[in-house]
Amino acid sequence: MRTYGQYCPIARASELLAERWSFIILRNIVLLGCRTFNEIAAGAPGLSRGLLSKRLRDLERAGVIEIRPKPDGPGSTYEPTEAGLELSEVILALQHWGSQWAELTPEHAHPGVVLWGWVTSHLDRDRLPRRRILVRFDYPTLSGPGNRAWLLIEHGEAEICEKYPGGEEDLVVVVSDPLAFARWELGELKWSDAVRSGAIEVTGTRTLARALPTWKRRVEPVQRPLPARQATTPA
Repeated sequence: MRTYGQYCPIARASELLAERWSFIILRNIVLLGCRTFNEIAAGAPGLSRGLLSKRLRDLERAGVIEIRPKPDGPGSTYEPTEAGLELSEVILALQHWGSQWAELTPEHAHPGVVLWGWVTSHLDRDRLPRRRILVRFDYPTLSGPGNRAWLLIEHGEAEICEKYPGGEEDLVVVVSDPLAFARWELGELKWSDAVRSGAIEVTGTRTLARALPTWKRRVEPVQRPLPARQATTPA
């Protein structure tokens, strides 16, 4: 392991945690409750499976996660240790700082990740329909595989499908402006405003289209502080 050669606790912690993708993986495990390899990978598009495996082993050696065999089949589960759970405050503090100071750009707004974040973090399952509902999401700003996904709702649960799961599509959501989609998920933009501007288009049953945005729990946006006014020297 590379070392900074410093006794400082910040330096020692950075040696363990500051590798690329490590905090994204920890977010998925510690905050979002992802426990399988595929669940963790779904929230980290662009991370190769090989590098994900390496980072998971690194985090296990660091003592922040524990890798256990699945009790009911092949594969492993990934559980935070006591040290890993204590990182939740660090991750939440980083989230708060990023909301205030890190600029949100189109490069950050992959619509598939936004959908995953909504379903994983902010889906209000109490408001989901009890009958089977299939919602198709189209991402015209993307090309090739990954420019379409389906949200399947059955028995009060929701699942994101990368392949068409069959059955009638009740709604089609076209996300022409992924940045607006991300801002809605963050609580910074109203769904109605995104639809009115053309950033998002919904076709299908009107009642169901109106209900769709209510399936997200309310998210309070973090307010950016106003820049401090510079003192002026009297002439």
